Amino acid sequence: MRPHRSPTALLCAVAVLFLGGCGTRVAGGPAPTETGPIPWTVFEPSAVTAARLAADHRTLSLDADVPRGEHPCVRNLKAVDTDAQYGAVPGTVHVQVSFSSPSGDRRSGCTKERTATVHVRLPEPLGERELVVDNHTVFTPDGAKAPALRLCGRLGCHPPATGCTTASYEQAMIAVGAPMHSYRDAEHCDGKWLVLDFSWRTGPACGDDTRDSACTSRLGDRYFLRAKRSGWEPFFESAAGGCAAVRRREPAFPTALCAKLAPLSSSLHPSYPPPSASPTAGGSSSPTATAR
Repeated sequence: MRPHRSPTALLCAVAVLFLGGCGTRVAGGPAPTETGPIPWTVFEPSAVTAARLAADHRTLSLDADVPRGEHPCVRNLKAVDTDAQYGAVPGTVHVQVSFSSPSGDRRSGCTKERTATVHVRLPEPLGERELVVDNHTVFTPDGAKAPALRLCGRLGCHPPATGCTTASYEQAMIAVGAPMHSYRDAEHCDGKWLVLDFSWRTGPACGDDTRDSACTSRLGDRYFLRAKRSGWEPFFESAAGGCAAVRRREPAFPTALCAKLAPLSSSLHPSYPPPSASPTAGGSSSPTATAR
């Protein structure tokens, strides 16, 4: 049965639409959440920047970035080995770092960060296994100088050697900042120099529809890279064909990799020249903007 509503309740409901409440808030005053108690919430650190392994090969010390401010900002900072709870993954040890903080509410004043150290004792020595913290930060003892563990990068703990390989091309895609879901169109490589063409879909999500041009439209780019100890390093971007543009930037770039390059299609690499200035009523021209 629907509950009965009195005329007073109905008038109050209507007033809520205009005043935001019925006798609970003054127009222009602070919202209840702006004056109520500041809640403490459980967080994980914004970053775990270092890990060290004690002489017993079981005790870990982790440096984590946590909130700080004029008043206390962190409680119950702890690190927990989660393999026993969620199941172990061969070759890894998983640890979760967490703490309570009021930093989710800026009234707390906890708007800056500091480094705090937290410890956890593993049930058995780490050995050669990798340490995974909060599922996204990875450390390895391989190649590390004790007691520190080595922080791994986006390409993992053992990045691929720079060369003409699929794994190395993936490193190049990261180096040039390719958008998500990009795919490589062509690579021209000799081990020391690389030309990388890639593109990515634009427009609506159309499934398997290949007839609508909006569904198959895409943008693309071309980068020229040189091999470094850290991986492929981009040094030039151009849609032009041939070697003239890239060799003006880098005369040592080999012609064997660029002589047969065709210009990128304008549909893949559009250009947007600035619009012509239009006079205003006052006789001045409006500013123009350029975009790639």
